[in-house]
Amino acid sequence: MTTFHELYAEYSRDVYRFSYWLTGNSHDAADITSETFVRAWTASDGVKMDSVKAYLFAIARNLVRKQWHRASRLEALEAETADASIDPSASAETCDELRRIHEIVQSLPEMDRVLFSLRAEQELSYSDIAHITGLSVAAAKVRVFRMRLKITQILEPGGEKLT
Repeated sequence: MTTFHELYAEYSRDVYRFSYWLTGNSHDAADITSETFVRAWTASDGVKMDSVKAYLFAIARNLVRKQWHRASRLEALEAETADASIDPSASAETCDELRRIHEIVQSLPEMDRVLFSLRAEQELSYSDIAHITGLSVAAAKVRVFRMRLKITQILEPGGEKLT
């Protein structure tokens, strides 16, 4: 029997990274990570241990979608300010490249962001990706291939522009 602490210790970093890639906000990602584990642990049928990571990612994805739905009804008051804790001696080129990649990922449709995170960041199998997203394994493979191609085209000099 796995304890809550063991479950959290093993998977919390992965769930946080997945949530961060979907939301683009560290505070939201932390909240979603916490809520994911609470929901998994208090589920009436218990934690599904056959594919724990996929189960946790499915919960996190549903929480992100719920958050987006709530946020769509709100109006932003002001833009986020720059993080003052960033080391000014950090490489500008690296920061620009990471910012560009993050911007590209955030501009993708929701399903493509999910696929990007699950495959590239979390390195899940296509079977687990299909389970989380509700796609068939073949459809997951095709969508991941097309999403990677689109990102590559955008990153190439003179490539497609973000909208």
